[in-house]
Amino acid sequence: MSLPVSPLSARCLPPLARLLGDWVHEVNPASLRADVLAGLLGAVLVLPQGIAFATLAGLPPQYGLYTAIVPCIVAALAGSSRHVMSGPTNANSLALYAMLAPLAAAGSPPYIQLALAVTVLVGVMQTLVGALRLGTIANFISPSALMGFTSGAALLIALYALRDLLGLPALQGQGAGAVLAHLARHAGDIQFNALAVGGATLLTAAVLRRLNPRWPSMLGGLAAGTVLATALNQQGARLGWEPVAVVGAIPSPWPAFAVPAVDWSKLPELLGLAAALTIVALGQSISIAKAVAQRSGQRIDANREFLGQGLSNLVGGFFSSYVSCGSLNRSMPNLEAGARTPLAAVFSAMWLMGLVAFSAALLALIPMAAIAGLLLLVAWGLLDLPRWRRLYLLNRTEFGIAALTMAATVSIRLEVAILLGTIASLMSYLHRTARPAMRTMGFTSMDDGRHFEVIDGHPEGALPECPQLKLLRMEGSIYFGATQHVADTLHALRTAPHAPKHLLVMAKSMNFIDLAGAELWQAELAARRAMGGDLHFHRPRPQVLEMWERTGFTEALGPDHIHPDKRTAIARIFQTLDPQICRTCRARIFWECGKLDP
Repeated sequence: MSLPVSPLSARCLPPLARLLGDWVHEVNPASLRADVLAGLLGAVLVLPQGIAFATLAGLPPQYGLYTAIVPCIVAALAGSSRHVMSGPTNANSLALYAMLAPLAAAGSPPYIQLALAVTVLVGVMQTLVGALRLGTIANFISPSALMGFTSGAALLIALYALRDLLGLPALQGQGAGAVLAHLARHAGDIQFNALAVGGATLLTAAVLRRLNPRWPSMLGGLAAGTVLATALNQQGARLGWEPVAVVGAIPSPWPAFAVPAVDWSKLPELLGLAAALTIVALGQSISIAKAVAQRSGQRIDANREFLGQGLSNLVGGFFSSYVSCGSLNRSMPNLEAGARTPLAAVFSAMWLMGLVAFSAALLALIPMAAIAGLLLLVAWGLLDLPRWRRLYLLNRTEFGIAALTMAATVSIRLEVAILLGTIASLMSYLHRTARPAMRTMGFTSMDDGRHFEVIDGHPEGALPECPQLKLLRMEGSIYFGATQHVADTLHALRTAPHAPKHLLVMAKSMNFIDLAGAELWQAELAARRAMGGDLHFHRPRPQVLEMWERTGFTEALGPDHIHPDKRTAIARIFQTLDPQICRTCRARIFWECGKLDP
């Protein structure tokens, strides 16, 4: 039941909806409760991640928490996704460190200021991409590439979570290979207390979700894991067991406003770094937004999503935040935890500040193995094995693209994997469109109500064809990449034994032609007339006619060779056929043939 709306609220809601999105109309007590609980889970998940990712970026730990507050709020309210949570990510952290390490010592004041300045520049560039409505580039990320990216990210989430789940030492190095080598090297050091805590967390969350999907199952699992870890650590202290690792002391998460203090003579160099980071962050953000939307059923406005991410970095850079973007291992749990509106991200940031300020001692007890267990549960849901099986059965090419993207996501950088999957999808598309279908048309009966039908595929000679007029239906665009295939097919039709001299092209499905396509039909017209025949078209599209007018092809062809319907076309063309051949023809497939002497 929705909240009662006061006259003042009624006047305020439409402008708010235009500014923030239609979700403001759906805010009610039930949605607020769901968003508050989902935000609490997001805050708990980002605590260890923020600290770890800041360390990867070469920054003090508190900067990871700063990045999970202001950017998270701005991106949620200014973006289009209801479930994406922005903040520090593994890929952004590593990319930032790799780019800034040559310029200043990691963790030093100059390094921190450079990181903040680059973040502001990234925000400016991302905001421009959204404001200039360049978000259509996101449409080139195909569903198959997106599925592969999501599954690859799921494997990475699970792989990185295994170290904490098994209670192994800190990882040296990055990448799936380094993680696997680390796990193999420390296979004998598995801490069964940590494994028990992670297993209890995962099992509790899974059972609660099965009993009632509306329950905050992940928070319940986290609570169960924390209680078990606390008990084991107390018992282990007496028995000499190795303690289960916990989050520990958390730095203050209060971000202060400050303008980055850098030498602006380095601006050209910083712009280059910011451009590279913009590509990294936007590639991740839109892929994650689309992956989450695919599961939630929400439609994503790419331009608004880019704008939200840009504003989050632009504002965040002045509040001690480094480059942020959508985080898959927080966004998916946010969706699974039942978040309904972007307010879940706002509550997450508020929870984070409140929890650290007032419950630091309690939060310090959260076991890393419990967080790892929750991430494994999320990763399993992301894999979506039934969908992989369905894709394999329906389309092997798309399955290959998805598998390639998944392998690339696991083995190389995320943004490169997205680019590779997109290129593979575009190559597959170009291969298909470079071979437009060209189908022979005819009749399968002589009934009065008969229709033109495709006769390709029938045994040769089973269905008669006119020996003087070929009926051909074009399906697809004739552009520079397709002209060779079309030209080869037309040449084969002209040079076949007893080939008809006249050709009627049913062009209703010929969607588009470029200059190369116009020149192809010019050459076909010349070839047909050279052999004593002619070329005709039935119902070409307006954009095709426009190109023909501009290139002069319509004048060369003659307006009387462009026909409004098939029956009119055949009636006109029939008058130009050789009557001697018609008198001896046995096919007699046109109604006009019946008027001839037997």
